[in-house]
Amino acid sequence: MNKKNFPVAALLESFPSGSRSRNRAVAAGRNIRLEIEYDGTRYNGWQVQRRNKNDNSKLRLRTIQETLENTLRKILQEKIRIIVSGRTDAGVHAKAQVANFKTKSTIALWKLQKALNALLPKDISISKAEDASFNFNSRFDAKSKIYRYTILNSPHPSALLRRYTYHCPHQLNIRLMQKEAKTILGRHDFKSFQASEKRERSSIRTIKKLSIVREQDLIYIYFIGNGFLYNMVRNIVGTLFEIGRGRLARGSLKKILAAKDRKLAGPLVAARGLCLIKVEY
Repeated sequence: MNKKNFPVAALLESFPSGSRSRNRAVAAGRNIRLEIEYDGTRYNGWQVQRRNKNDNSKLRLRTIQETLENTLRKILQEKIRIIVSGRTDAGVHAKAQVANFKTKSTIALWKLQKALNALLPKDISISKAEDASFNFNSRFDAKSKIYRYTILNSPHPSALLRRYTYHCPHQLNIRLMQKEAKTILGRHDFKSFQASEKRERSSIRTIKKLSIVREQDLIYIYFIGNGFLYNMVRNIVGTLFEIGRGRLARGSLKKILAAKDRKLAGPLVAARGLCLIKVEY
């Protein structure tokens, strides 16, 4: 069915007009939790980009948040503001991003999910839609997040995997990378791996687990932590990458962490290899 002709109106009601169930739901409002999968290639990250007042350009950067909010507004016929577990940068993907929003609508969850998946672009998919407690906040209630960075370690690039991997044709010392990774586990000041931001924030974070696994030509680097600084994961991967190539000496990661100096760390690797796998609550 053509998306322009999708029967949105038919999905807007899940209770008969005037019913007690409908009236109670409308009065109280709902908090709906979404689990979202997306390919971030075409998007300028998650967050809506506010246009500068002095910018006369008619072009507007496409984001995941704006795309979702516009689609929800069309379905629910009300302005929606989504709260997300954590913003992803331009080009970063998600397997199970979590977001929530408040609404007065009484639409059935299966109808909402069906409508969203019918109207959203094919690179954004809603894998779950469920009612949450009214006080649930996908950002502040999150306990930890799991990210995965994927490296294609082969002599030649892959046409099929190019959107989701970082290609490295060089030989990498995986055992050394694994050993070095252990030195940054726990609670530390990760200022050396933090990109510059407009506002000051604490650079103290906790990495609960960091594992590096090789499966044939693919190398997966998993991060589990209570939160991550802007570009923190990609800067750590870039440093591990340099260690694996032998361009940084053994023990470098621990020294760079202690120095709290971004200039000493490795390069920022490409966003396309990074994927948010899961948010734990």
